[in-house]
Amino acid sequence: MTIIRKWNSISLIIRILCGLAIGVILGLLVPNATGIAVLGQLFVGALKAVAPILVLVLVASSLANAKGGHANKFRTVIILYLFSTMLAAVIAVIANFMFPTFIPLEGVTASEEYVAPSGMSEVIVNLLTNVVANPIDALLNANYIGILFWAVILGLALKRSSDSTKRFLDDLADAISKIVRGIISCAPFGILGLVFNSVSTSGLDIFKTYGHLVAVLVCTMLFIAFVVNPLIVGLLLRHNPYPLIWKCIRTSGITAFFTRSSAANIPVNMELCEELGLDEDMYSVSIPLGATINMNGAAVTITTFSLAAAYTMDVHVTLLMAIALSFVAAFSACGASGVAGGSLLLVPLGCSLFGVAPDVAMAIVGVGFIISVIQDSMETALNSSGDAIFTATAEFREWKKEGRKLPL
Repeated sequence: MTIIRKWNSISLIIRILCGLAIGVILGLLVPNATGIAVLGQLFVGALKAVAPILVLVLVASSLANAKGGHANKFRTVIILYLFSTMLAAVIAVIANFMFPTFIPLEGVTASEEYVAPSGMSEVIVNLLTNVVANPIDALLNANYIGILFWAVILGLALKRSSDSTKRFLDDLADAISKIVRGIISCAPFGILGLVFNSVSTSGLDIFKTYGHLVAVLVCTMLFIAFVVNPLIVGLLLRHNPYPLIWKCIRTSGITAFFTRSSAANIPVNMELCEELGLDEDMYSVSIPLGATINMNGAAVTITTFSLAAAYTMDVHVTLLMAIALSFVAAFSACGASGVAGGSLLLVPLGCSLFGVAPDVAMAIVGVGFIISVIQDSMETALNSSGDAIFTATAEFREWKKEGRKLPL
């Protein structure tokens, strides 16, 4: 127990960085020691297992016990989620106009393992179907839009329940939160396993063949993370945004980068919001909501791959078509979590705007899966850290109105 206490007394960030460094070293020295990768699988598996229950209980408990007064904060955070996603798509259009990408498709077969949606109507139908899915089925399949919907309904229905019922919900939420803290304390070991797996299995070949595509994706997402998001936060708070940006990227973004799952990172963001001193009634709803509609990285992915397909097939892209793609990418990205295969499977929808043949579009998707170890990691890190950034921004905005000092 003494060793455990000493271990937990060290900053989690330092522990994660140590795990990251050890994972890289082991991945280079003993790439065949596959047992090390199991640590990452166990960590992500535990997060994914507890996250649906955490979201259901926390959201229901928060709404049942809420005293009101959160309307302005919720309105702000939802506007920030949607605006930033739209802005990310526009930035991706500009980046791809400046640095057009041509993808070599020789030897690439169309991705047949997944079925892409045939149009925007199918995306909307999938999204609505997931909203009203059976709540037990939603929990089993980690359908977060469905979990969020039923948690809101349950929380509102229990708003007039007895104090003992509300207290039980509150105690249950606290108990699950303690379990989550225990899992998060194991993050350094999980990160070690995940990094080892990435280093030992992914060589440098993807940079040789698809280096330009990877560079455009990564640079666009980094620009949004370190320039666009800070600009939004700074203008809204009239305060230096970088302490908050660095805090969220360091705590949430790094973990999300290696887990490659916004759902698995929900508990990490909850813990971060608690550390920032935010209102639990607020973040217990806004963080799961962000995991479904705050999709900056997904908007960049859909836009970049769609324009790359157009350039590769020598399709002339006008500014009007690019603007239309921005709207499609932003709206589709918000529904990405409800579509099997995520944002890559919405690329054919963007390609359809330029008349790119479906088989070519699915070949582009195949390329996406080849570089997904980078694309998906960056996308998830941008998405998930943004959930915490904009939730904190909405809360801090109200604090400034009340004359309270910001913690960062």
